[in-house]
Amino acid sequence: MPITRFFTVNELTDFFRETAHSINSSTLHNSLAYHQKQGHILHIRRGLYYSIHRGISSNNYPVDPFLVTSKMAEDAVLAYRTALDLHGKLHTVQSEFVYLTKKRVMAPFFFRDIKYQAVSIPSSLKVSNNETFGVQSVDRLGQKVLVTSLERTLVDVLDRPYLCGSWEEIWRSLESIEYLDIEQVLNYALLLENATTIAKLGFFLETHREELMVPEHCFEILYKHRPVKPHYLGRDRNQSQKMIGKWNLIVPLSLVNRSWEEPNANI
Repeated sequence: MPITRFFTVNELTDFFRETAHSINSSTLHNSLAYHQKQGHILHIRRGLYYSIHRGISSNNYPVDPFLVTSKMAEDAVLAYRTALDLHGKLHTVQSEFVYLTKKRVMAPFFFRDIKYQAVSIPSSLKVSNNETFGVQSVDRLGQKVLVTSLERTLVDVLDRPYLCGSWEEIWRSLESIEYLDIEQVLNYALLLENATTIAKLGFFLETHREELMVPEHCFEILYKHRPVKPHYLGRDRNQSQKMIGKWNLIVPLSLVNRSWEEPNANI
């Protein structure tokens, strides 16, 4: 196992073991402390380091936040707005990076004014043993990271919008997606077993039916799983709303009218 720019103490220990170089814990930590003091490596958090090119100060050395996120847990999967960002679909710049993990969710971690937030895997995926549905491995600056596919990300964002910003940001981000495997979107949405999420997905896909070439049978399936009673799209119920009868979904009027497209809307 070659050691990459980002490495953990466990990975370094395994590397020495595989190369038949025995090293005890005390020697390893003393060596790390020495190289950190010399500016050869950057200590990011307990057990996680980043190697620095010789002759360059570690204080302002650029560290890729996507790679940091991928190292926040052994099973870290970049998700929600962070997945949108990695896929090049996020409408606004983010300073909060989100990842999924099976491990106990801890308090957010901050590094260089960037927030790294762990979130739990939806319980319905755990029950059905589908935690890795729509998880793919991609190359990021020569290192492999796990990230949710665009199909899963679309549904995840609608399922947990509080991890993704305002509804304007969400809508404009999702609208930048040019192609989706609609069957994968549908299959994943059904796995979440959330009627409100189904309604949100049905509403989004219906308003982008032509662009995403959504077949009619998908709406028929989603319609069967919509909420029995009206549900709100979001938590902010103080603004004007509109009832979308087909999906039993109450949607902010600003989203229906796409208020951000109005002349001088951002002035």
